Amino acid sequence: MTNHALFHTLHQLSRQLTNSLNEALKPFGLYSAQWSVLFVLHTKGSLTQKELSEYLFVEAPPMTRTIQRLVKQGFVRQIPGKDKREKYIQLTEEALKEFPKWEHAVSECNNDLLKKFPEDSQQELVKLQSVWLKQLL
Repeated sequence: MTNHALFHTLHQLSRQLTNSLNEALKPFGLYSAQWSVLFVLHTKGSLTQKELSEYLFVEAPPMTRTIQRLVKQGFVRQIPGKDKREKYIQLTEEALKEFPKWEHAVSECNNDLLKKFPEDSQQELVKLQSVWLKQLL
């Protein structure tokens, strides 16, 4: 397989996974990009917008739009940092209340996607991904 074919296949897989996740989150009025932010904040706690962008490998403008949507939905709030440009993002009580429903929908989506993918192949993929990510960072 050529490099182009490998990366094209990875890109296609990523798009399909994103589309599946968007469908699972649609009943909640969320998209995969929003879920990523909500999941990271739930896992790591309050982070600056810059920290979120760096962790998720998302440029500042789309991250700003995602956060603004989540603020409008009442799921995150922005807390001013030490200087005017720094904003901490944290989940609201509403988000903490709704999070188990979102997580369940995402888990069901993931399980459905993996049900025909053998367990040993899943474990191998996790190992390969981990090695590759370490080399990239």
